[in-house]
Parts: sequence; structure tokens; C-alpha cells
Amino acid sequence: MKSIFDHVSFECSKLVTKSYSTSFSSAVKMLAPSIREDIYNIYGFVRFADEIVDTFHEYDKELLFELFEHDLEKALQNKISLNPILNSFQHTVNRYEIPKDLIDAFMKSMKQDLYKKEYQTTAEYQEYIYGSADVVGLMCLKVFVKGNEALYEELKHSAMRLGSAFQKVNFLRDLKADFEDLNRTYFPNTNLNQLDETSKQEIITEIESDFAAGFVGIQKLPIEAKFGVYTAYIYYKKLLSKLKKTPSLEIKNTRIRVPDYEKAGLLAKCYLNYRLNII
Repeated sequence: MKSIFDHVSFECSKLVTKSYSTSFSSAVKMLAPSIREDIYNIYGFVRFADEIVDTFHEYDKELLFELFEHDLEKALQNKISLNPILNSFQHTVNRYEIPKDLIDAFMKSMKQDLYKKEYQTTAEYQEYIYGSADVVGLMCLKVFVKGNEALYEELKHSAMRLGSAFQKVNFLRDLKADFEDLNRTYFPNTNLNQLDETSKQEIITEIESDFAAGFVGIQKLPIEAKFGVYTAYIYYKKLLSKLKKTPSLEIKNTRIRVPDYEKAGLLAKCYLNYRLNII
């Protein structure tokens, strides 16, 4: 029965989420069970695509990505794939009618990571952010609103800004790995060899603006999604706060993280705010 294979596929996406991101996995657990599985399915897909371009250095990454892209197209077309991650993703795409242009934009940005090393203009940077982060926020929003197109249109801007904020925090946190290991520079008009406090603060101010716009949308999310998204928001805000307090030289030489005991405290705070209807 295909239902058994689908269940196995969903469990694979859940395992991918838990294995690659304990923080995101914790936030997903705060979503209602009715939508939790589909967010795992989306994350599993984007994680695999990202892994191809970021970590499989011993292999032909271009070929792997081409094969993954081909299998993705077939999965969406046939509504089944023997790749369990793509099978679970196509299930969510078809269930919530996630627009194909969002998926195409994501794959375009991922493909750029195979060859593009520097983003020199704001337009290039924004296009990459849109494809790598904003559209992922929109995919999740499709799940959150469960077919309510009016609400989707109302919250689109906030979902994109929140996706941008998360991605830019990741860029700043992973500065050392991206620059030294992958030879990538995402922030335009910023010399990472000479990153100073002024340049760092400009980036942080941009991220804080994204967070503010994203929070407006969080407040209007359906009850099934609000607590989980708010939890992710608070975690990333805490990470940004740590980056803000970290000297620019140290950011370039280490990876800033939020310890597990702090994550537990943040979760408790989120739950209290949620129960008190502060968000």
C-alpha cells in the first residue's frame, strides 16, 4: 500500500530535520500535529538540496544536483518518487497547492551556490535571498493557512521578511565557514577580510528591520502555527543578539551558537508569552 510508503517517507523527512537542525526541529514540535508533518517534508527537501551544494565536496556536485532536480520534476509530475524525501515533499506540494514558481526560485538559488562565489550588487543579493529563504517561508505559509488565500496574501510580505531574517542571521553566524571553506561572500559591498563594527552593525540593522516586519505576520498566524513560528523567531532573535555583542573579528573566526540550556529557557519564555496571549 502506498500509504505505508508515504509514512516511511514522512518519517525520513522528520529524521532529516532532527538530524540536521535541533533548533528548527524543536520549533516544529511546537506546531499543531495537523501541520507538523508537512513542515518536516518541506525542510527535508530544502536540506537535501542545500547539502548537495554545500558539503558533498568529494563528489560531482553538479551531477548530483542535476539528478536531484530531474527527480524533483518527475516527483511533482507523477505524484510519487522512490526518493522518500522527494516523495514526502511532493505530497505536501500537491496537498497545499504550493506554486511551482516558488520551488523553481529555490532551486535557482541553490544552483547558484555551485558556481557563484560573490554577490556584488544588492539586486543579486536580494534575488538569492528570495530564492533561498523567502520562498521557503512562503511554502510554509501555504501550509499554515490551509487554503485561505486571502490570509496568505495578507501575510506574504511578513513571511518573506521573516525568511530573510533567518537566512541573514545564518549568513552572519556562518561567516567563517562560508568565506574560508566555501569561498563565498553573500553580503554585497562588504569586505569580509576587513569586517569592522560599522559594517557588522549595518548588517544587523537590516536584519532587525526584517524581524520587525516578520513579527507583524506572526501575530496574525492561525493558532496551529503561531507558537511554533514564534519559537523559531525568538531563537533567531537570541542568536542575533549574541552576534551583535560579539566583536566582528571573533565572528570571522568562530561560530556563535545558543547553548542548550539557553534554548530551554527561551522555550519556557515563549510558552509563557503564548499562554498569556502576549503574541
